[in-house]
Amino acid sequence: MNVLYVNHTGVVSGGEHSLLILLRSLPPVVTPLVACPGGRLATEVERIGLPTAPITGTAGSLRLHPLHTPRALAELSIAAAQVRRLARRHRADVVHANSIRSGIVLALARLGVPTVVHVRDCLPAGVLTSATMRLIAASATTIVANSDYTARSVRSAAPGAVPEVVYNPVDLEYWDPARISRADARARLSAELDAALEGRLLLGVVAQITPWKGQDTAIEALRLLVERGVDAHLLLIGSPKFVARATRYDNEGYVERLRAAIARADLEQRVSWLDEREDVLQLMRALDMLLLPSHEEPFGRTVIEAMALRVPVLATSVGGPSEILEDGVQGRLLPPVEPAAWAQAIREIAASPELAERMGSEGRRRVEALFTVQQHVEAMLSIYRASSSAEA
Repeated sequence: MNVLYVNHTGVVSGGEHSLLILLRSLPPVVTPLVACPGGRLATEVERIGLPTAPITGTAGSLRLHPLHTPRALAELSIAAAQVRRLARRHRADVVHANSIRSGIVLALARLGVPTVVHVRDCLPAGVLTSATMRLIAASATTIVANSDYTARSVRSAAPGAVPEVVYNPVDLEYWDPARISRADARARLSAELDAALEGRLLLGVVAQITPWKGQDTAIEALRLLVERGVDAHLLLIGSPKFVARATRYDNEGYVERLRAAIARADLEQRVSWLDEREDVLQLMRALDMLLLPSHEEPFGRTVIEAMALRVPVLATSVGGPSEILEDGVQGRLLPPVEPAAWAQAIREIAASPELAERMGSEGRRRVEALFTVQQHVEAMLSIYRASSSAEA
């Protein structure tokens, strides 16, 4: 089976991490080709030993703008022509779009072969969102959603759509707590930061820096904890990946607002900015708790990674995390933009090492049961076969 994978950006974020896991685990029956703009994604795919082909990317958001919208449509149209040529050259049996924008590319390309569109985001309600999802629903053979929450979002925008839900996977061999002890991970981090972290409550947010990821909630929760005498430290791991003018959020401006909030609260010595890192496993293993205070979260890849490492997770109650973890069992589900609730939950878990240990153990068991690479690969292969049969 020849499969052409299409991604609209060369930047590696959550959806691209999931794609890379799938590509690493494909059986020999699949012959892949990855079409994407130049950048880290292409480099990582080539590192696996798989072929890539360059296409035009777009940073345009799916909202109407007199300048950015026409430019984004032009970029998508160019990419569609490129993908059409690549599908013929690769003799693709299935074309798999790894994002909504890639799904638009496939709709514009009119390929005449089975297409699978992976929806990993929940777009804000609006005329353009509805039109986009209706276009994808009308043109795709199969829509795959990364959670029931995302699937409901798709159906809300395009009532005729019938998305298949396939959860993102976690590589349990890689995200294995036996690879490094928490004490060793904490010691390495202390040496790097030249900070005495021993005995401190270590919290972390692992996410791109953007308003909807809620780093401001984590900072305010930290302020409340310190105000109540909790000796806590926060790691902000990630960067403002999408900074083009066409991007929906002013992510660089958000970074400046976060830095100002940290300075006002006199937390400079309690917040570490660690940018993009290759050693996220070691950093996450050092944490006492992972925080994911997003305004909403279609899935939440860092949740299953932390759970695999036996790290208790506090995640937003809006979106996919409620399908991943059970409140009070593997961690906590908390309302977004309510830092007082986050601070209180952190204090309760920190006050009970037994509870934290139990949450960590339950988290590992949960991902072993529901989020394995084998389950993900088998589900995607089944969708490829069903899509091919549907178009036959």
